[in-house]
Amino acid sequence: MRVDGQDFRTIWGQGDDVAVIDQTRLPHAFEIATLRSLDDAARAISDMVVRGAPLIGATGAYGMALAMRDDPSDAALAAAFDTLLATRPTAVNLRWALERMRARLAEAPRSERAAAAYDEAQAIADEDAAMCSAIGDHGALLIDEIAAKRRGRVNILTHCNAGWLATVDWGTALSPVYKAHRRGVDLHVWVDETRPRNQGASLTAWELGQEGVPHTVIVDNAGGHLMQHGEVDLVIVGSDRTTRSGDVCNKIGTYLKALAAHDNGVPFYVALPASTVDWRISDGVRDVPIEQRSPREVTHMTGATADGRIETVRLTPQGSAAANYAFDVTPARLVTGLITERGVCAASERGLSGLFPGQAEAA
Repeated sequence: MRVDGQDFRTIWGQGDDVAVIDQTRLPHAFEIATLRSLDDAARAISDMVVRGAPLIGATGAYGMALAMRDDPSDAALAAAFDTLLATRPTAVNLRWALERMRARLAEAPRSERAAAAYDEAQAIADEDAAMCSAIGDHGALLIDEIAAKRRGRVNILTHCNAGWLATVDWGTALSPVYKAHRRGVDLHVWVDETRPRNQGASLTAWELGQEGVPHTVIVDNAGGHLMQHGEVDLVIVGSDRTTRSGDVCNKIGTYLKALAAHDNGVPFYVALPASTVDWRISDGVRDVPIEQRSPREVTHMTGATADGRIETVRLTPQGSAAANYAFDVTPARLVTGLITERGVCAASERGLSGLFPGQAEAA
């Protein structure tokens, strides 16, 4: 995707190291961070230098490659797996990528593990970009249908950031937007700010601006009001983990948007690659682990001052406790459909199995 007219991915090999876009610096500065070790990769994931389920998975894969470059032993392979898996417990793509890397490397002679690890990590990244592009192709058809009926601008609401910054390229929820926009469809995106880390206000708005997509940033609680007044034609969000029954775990606040959409008859779609489906679990509310992050993300906020300085300020009274649940679960009954690289399906085990036969049984 584009940054100042130049094409970028979020992660790429750079000699023996790995380069990533430092998302903690956006939208005020565009900077590239270099990962030189397993510890660098683990910190990049836990500190949200990289974030978004598909990108976390790709970064984990490259982290394994960095570990194998430094020590290709079985003990180092096991330690790298455990270290990276512990960085973010909710996004299933991380475990998926690490298990794929471990299986591939266990078969390779130690002398070949470093090269094999880089090849496999690159394959995971390339496949993610291709899957997200296909998600965009399928999802754009839904936007086309609404545009044909409305004969005017299509208003899409999204929550958090599920654009190209959350993946290797193209994105999930925003990939259909980019595909439709590049074809000339008249559309506009309502961007939830997405407290407490403000991924919508800082990341989604930034990348939409780079692509020239019309958009408006709104406070998280404005979505229901807009739906009541007919200002939202469809909602598209991403997913950090989707159960085989179609329950969707995504950034905190997604469930409330789904409730508002259901109450107002607004289609609510979730865009995700197959790597985000956790075929081992069915009940998202009961079985998906919900990450709780630092209260400081709630009590403090960082932004740019009028003279360009980056400052962090406290929002809450000194001594007030804060809870920071990072995700919530939207039950399948509230999801109109799942947009995948193989097409759109119902949010159900039958729907998913129709696109990905044999996966539930294999799990």
